[in-house]
Amino acid sequence: MKFSAEQSDALGTILRWRRDVRHFSTDPVDEPVLDRLRAAMDMAPSVGNSRPWRVLRVKDPGRRAQIQAIFESCNQAASEEYDDATRSEYVSLKLAGLRDAPVHLAVFTETTPAEGRGLGRRTMPETLQFSTVMAIHTLWLVARAENIGVGWVSILNPEAVRSVFDVPESWVFTGYLCVGYAEFADDRPLLHRAAWQHDTPTDWTEC
Repeated sequence: MKFSAEQSDALGTILRWRRDVRHFSTDPVDEPVLDRLRAAMDMAPSVGNSRPWRVLRVKDPGRRAQIQAIFESCNQAASEEYDDATRSEYVSLKLAGLRDAPVHLAVFTETTPAEGRGLGRRTMPETLQFSTVMAIHTLWLVARAENIGVGWVSILNPEAVRSVFDVPESWVFTGYLCVGYAEFADDRPLLHRAAWQHDTPTDWTEC
């Protein structure tokens, strides 16, 4: 299929406006929209067509509270690694939308999937987790096209998260996603507004 210039521009707009959302409205997301996000993951590439991602939709308030507690503990520990001046900047950042996001997704990687029959991953088994990340990114872009925000919470202890859920030993924790409508639109990412970090261009070095 050959795409039009308008379609290419639309993809470019989605990429420019993708955000790691931390400020969520508590408004619910309709089930048909979530079905489309789930279906988007089916279109993601994976090593050997292994499709190793395993997704838990976390509805239980107790488990959500446990994840919040793990985040707060890890966030406090992270803040203590900075000097006093930087620590105050760090603490001022809102780094998760766990309390308000209506949808929580715990994403794991099956490290011994039958699918794919081992193709392409014997020398690089980490490509299974790479595949799960690709599925998350695919969901993220489609969510943005649906005007839905996604926030990836990375300040979590993986083993502590695994202990919250009754998952097989072969599942490795890959990411925890907050999903919902953004509380406000912003033409600048949070870390840019906070002057924490600005983008540097990707360098393709010849060798």
